[in-house]
Formats: sequence, C-alpha cells, structure tokens
Amino acid sequence: FFPKKTHEHEGFAPFDPRSPLATLLRRSMLLPSLLRRAHLPRPCHPPRCHLSRLLDRYGFVPPASLTPTAKEISHGTGAGADQKRRTKKPPYRPPSSLDRGDRPASHSDLPFDFRFSYTESSPDAKPIGLREPKYSPFGPGRLDRPWTGLCAPAVDTTLRSVDAEDPAPAAEKDLEEARRRERERVLGEPLTPAERSFLVDKCQKNRTKRQINLGRDGLTHNMLNDIHNHWKHGEGVRVKCLGVPTVDMQNVCRELEDKTGGLIIHRHGGLLILYRGRHYHPKKRPVIPLMLWKPAEPIYPRLIKTTIEGLTVQETKEMRKKGLHAPVLTKLAKNGYYANLVPMVRDGFLADELVRIDCKGLPKSDYRKIGVKLRDLVPCILVSFDKEQIIVWRGKDHDESIQDNLHNAFPSFLQLESAAVKNENVEQEEASSESVAGKNEHGEKEETSSDCSSDEWSEISSSDDVPDDK
Repeated sequence: FFPKKTHEHEGFAPFDPRSPLATLLRRSMLLPSLLRRAHLPRPCHPPRCHLSRLLDRYGFVPPASLTPTAKEISHGTGAGADQKRRTKKPPYRPPSSLDRGDRPASHSDLPFDFRFSYTESSPDAKPIGLREPKYSPFGPGRLDRPWTGLCAPAVDTTLRSVDAEDPAPAAEKDLEEARRRERERVLGEPLTPAERSFLVDKCQKNRTKRQINLGRDGLTHNMLNDIHNHWKHGEGVRVKCLGVPTVDMQNVCRELEDKTGGLIIHRHGGLLILYRGRHYHPKKRPVIPLMLWKPAEPIYPRLIKTTIEGLTVQETKEMRKKGLHAPVLTKLAKNGYYANLVPMVRDGFLADELVRIDCKGLPKSDYRKIGVKLRDLVPCILVSFDKEQIIVWRGKDHDESIQDNLHNAFPSFLQLESAAVKNENVEQEEASSESVAGKNEHGEKEETSSDCSSDEWSEISSSDDVPDDK
C-alpha cells in the first residue's frame, strides 16, 4: 500500500502516459493477443467481385439473408421476387376532341367542296406547292371526305381506271341541280314588301344584338354553322362585312346565298340581312362538320415579278420609281369598307397611267390580297408593294380593256332584249295566221302579255339581291 501523495513527499516525478515507458508497457500488453490472432485461420469467403474487400481485412461475416447466392444472382431474383408485382396504373390521359373512339366518321350532304374560306380562295387559282403535309383540319377520322391540301371535295375525283372517263363533271352538275331545287323549296314564295320591311326592321341594331362579323378571312367554313345557329332563334340574321372581302361585295353576297341557302333581303354598305326561307326547319338543318384549326395556305406564284410583261428591266425600274412619287389616290383605313375602291381606281386611270394607294397601318397580307382583287376586278397590272403602297398600272391596251369590260358587264340585258324581240315576232306571226274575227281577243292577249312582261321586269328589278352602292 502506498500512502497518498507519496511521490510528493519522497520527491518522485508524476507518471506521464506519453512517455516511452508508457508506450512500451502498452505494446507488451497487446503482444499476446496479436500473437494469438496471427495463429488463427482466416475466414474463407467465396470470391465475389461485387463484395467489398474490407471483409478480408476485418473478418466480418454477413448473415445469410444479406448474402445472395450464385443462383439468385444469375436469375436476378431476390427475397421479395416471389411476390407478385403490382401492375402499373396507366398514366392519366385528358379527354380530347380528336379521340373519336368507335364512332364512325361524320357524313355531310352539302353539295360543295369544303374550304377554309369561300370568298378569299378561288378554285381556279392553282398553287405551285403546299406548306405542310395534307393533314385534314377536321381532325383525323372525323370526316369521310379526303383533304387535298386545298379543300375537301364533295365528289371523289379519283380515277379507278386509266380508260375510264372523268366522273367529276357529271357528278358536279347533278349536285348543282339538286342544290338549286333544294334552295327553291326552302325559300318558298317570295316575300311581300310588308314582310321584307318587317324582317329588316326586326334585325336592326336597336332591336337585336345577334350579328355575324365577316372579317379579313371572309366567309369561313365554321361561319356557316354560326349562321344556322342564329337561324334557330329568328328568320333573319345580320351580317357585318369589313376589311379585305368588302372590295368585292358581289362575291360576298353570292357566296353567302350559295353556301347557306338563304336570301339577302337588305343591304346597306357592308351590312347585310340574310333570310333563311319560309320552309326552313332548324331540326332538319344540314350537317356541318367544324374545322379544328386553320390550314396553312398553299404556295402561289409570285405577284410581283422582276419585269412587267411587255416592258424591259430598265423600264420596269423606272415605272416603280415613278409610281412611288405618283399622287395618292386614297388612304385605306384598317378594317374599313372598301367597296368603292374599284370604281375609284378605274376613274384614276382616266387621268394617269399609274395609281398609288396608301396602305400604311394595314397588315402586309391584307394589302397584298387587295392588290390581287384589284388586278382581277379593274383589271390592271401590279407594279409594286414597296413602302406599304399599292402601285398599279393600267397597261398598254387600256382602251380595249374598258370596251371589253363594258361589253361583259351587260350580257344579261342584251339577252333579255333579244328574247323579248323573239317573243314579239312569234306573236306577230300567230296574229297574222288568225282570223279577223279573233282580232279583239288577240288584242286582249297582247295587252295581258305586255302586262306580264312589265310585271316580269318589275320582279327582276325588285329581286336584285344586291343593289348598287350609294
């Protein structure tokens, strides 16, 4: 037994655990255990490439449940592989109008080709290419008509045999005749002046807010469905026309009556009243499949060419420079009413060979479409669209074109006059062959025939669907 604090009384130094003596003592105590461990056999583990090499160093043996066998490794099965895996739930798919399911493609009996716009596209204009593949804007499998890139034709124009004749002309004639008979049946008897004034007053802005707006795209296909929806609530519908289509209002009125089967009973500027007919039934309306998107416009030939036909390159350049300095005929407002533009250009050609129209503020597509309409209606030659200006040239044969226009503008009147002359000659021959005793009766017949002819002329003048612009 040592007394407390012996080293302090006897002068010994305190024990330091970091001294060499302490280190030697620790090593001597650990030496037997190291010797015993050196003589023990190391645990034998199967060589596995995927196991850690630390097992060989530390001698840790994992339990059997964590050590996969060679068979399990080869087959890729684990402890929970015997359990049936749950089938994955299919991802959520939102409802789509393109998914028809088992429903068949819709069929329409309308006897005309389906186009995006009936007033701004002409079947006579042939494109030189398409901007996209022939994807039907009605959706895949929604319409039983093929899409040609321009329209969905009502008549299948595919030739089944090389020797067979083209069935399209005969089929188109049959469709036109069927459409004319159906339109006459639905319209019924013509309206009396009192009925016409009543319907026009009923469709005015202060009486109803129902209105169809016809803009730069003209009469579109989906607009036909809107018109029939308005006809469910009233006999007439108000159509307001603004923008590019108003350059040719005759074409707008003709296409409206042709595609809807109605009758225009009133027109004031760009405001039209479209009548549905006496025998129209909303539940028997035609099937009109809707377009889901606007198809891409095809590629047409260039409007402005390098040289104008009949001129050299130098003369074309000089004419374009001269056109930019020509006085402005008129300035077009955006989404305005342009029905007076064609007669204004014709009058402008009487004073100068070049006419310039200011189109600042209008979209480029709008004034290019206006230029195409002027080229066909005036007619004239397009010179340039530079600096938002429409420059047109009357051409070298300006006088001859005016005479041709005047001759072509009144064919119906000349035909009516020739028909009236023929009728009078026939009546005179019949009168000369009759006996003298029937002269009085013949005179009465002539009076009634003259009255009928005057009534016919009055009906023709009153049945003009599109009166002249004021």
